[in-house]
Amino acid sequence: MTLIKRIRAGEIPEDVRIVAKSESVNLDILTGKIASGKVVIPKNINHSVNRLVGIGEGLTTKVNANIGTSEDYPFLEEELKKLEAAVQAKTDTIMDLSTGGDLDSIRRTMLKKSSVPVGTVPIYQAAIDAKSRYGSIIEMTKDHIFEVIRNQAKDGVDFMTVHCGVTRKALDVLCKEGRVMDVVSRGGAFTMGWILHNDKENPLYEEFDELLNIAKEYDVVLSLGDGMRPGCIADATDGAQIQELLTLGELVDRALEAEVQVMVEGPGHVPFDQIEANIKLEKEICKGAPFYVLGPIVTDVAPGYDHITSAIGGTLAASAGADFLCYVTSREHLGLPTVEDVREGVVVSRIAAHAADIAKGIPGAREWDLEMAKARRLLDWENEIKLAIDPEKAKSAYEERKKKGEDVCTMCGNFCALKLVDEYLGKQG
Repeated sequence: MTLIKRIRAGEIPEDVRIVAKSESVNLDILTGKIASGKVVIPKNINHSVNRLVGIGEGLTTKVNANIGTSEDYPFLEEELKKLEAAVQAKTDTIMDLSTGGDLDSIRRTMLKKSSVPVGTVPIYQAAIDAKSRYGSIIEMTKDHIFEVIRNQAKDGVDFMTVHCGVTRKALDVLCKEGRVMDVVSRGGAFTMGWILHNDKENPLYEEFDELLNIAKEYDVVLSLGDGMRPGCIADATDGAQIQELLTLGELVDRALEAEVQVMVEGPGHVPFDQIEANIKLEKEICKGAPFYVLGPIVTDVAPGYDHITSAIGGTLAASAGADFLCYVTSREHLGLPTVEDVREGVVVSRIAAHAADIAKGIPGAREWDLEMAKARRLLDWENEIKLAIDPEKAKSAYEERKKKGEDVCTMCGNFCALKLVDEYLGKQG
């Protein structure tokens, strides 16, 4: 029985009580938002999650870390180190996007090792299996796509990206209008190729009821993927993106009618001045369903710094109503991230999420900053480091150039404004 079904039947599951307490929100309000589809709690019935998270309206903005092998780097041990680094950096969820090695073994190991909810993109495995069996990604069969989805759900995957909105209609709009970058989503490209090769509709859209049946059985959160997301700011908010969003709005209604938890994924590369409109549009079309955004990245010219370009966009997106930020690492567009890239990507996204929570008035957000301000005013270095979003880096930066026996940093030394003001106001002594 799904979480939505249990709540609509009058039950208040313990998972909901835990999230309400951790978020400092009213239990009745939270259950109402879950029942109406404005909040989700990703937790497969077959996965033990130590740190439950609620994603959606009125809750703290959550952060996801993408990890996973590639064809060139099919090394599970390295990805487990990334998993550990992401969790230590306080990611709220992780997604296994593996495309190299034994995908079943990798996924099951990550599920076993992860203390936070785990997401996947099942079309990756279906496509890779097809290439191995038949020599081509586009030779995937509809039955195998659903077999992969069912197997991943059975293994315990908590949420799945499914590219149901990449339809023939969306492709028609794409081809008619044209784009600079065409399709940059891997799952979107796989699905697009399948549609064109087979001259058939996307099976994830056409057989959406079957997808709902699997999600209901294991209480998997469906994350409706943005296969038509813009890959550069020139393509942002175009007809193909909007057509996909309209389809996803329709599917949100069907999921909630079936009592399946659902959220919606969004762009992508979006110029700063279009971000707020994108968020409001999704919330309107998708009836307030949680919005999961990749960045958004606000400029295309900063490879090597895209964790920063995405944090700029993520802060505005979340303050405007986005609920879930998928981190972007500094190696985005350049290569598979390292362990340190993952750790840094999580921290940077958490900064963006927290900045947005302050703007949204999320309970506890401003209080955290106030505690930090008090510690700084007292030159309480120990507490300042403890309160930092990244205590490890704060401690390292302070101690590396710490002046022995002094209670000031080496930036200002004896000219510390706080100490001078204390002296002028007669507060020392």
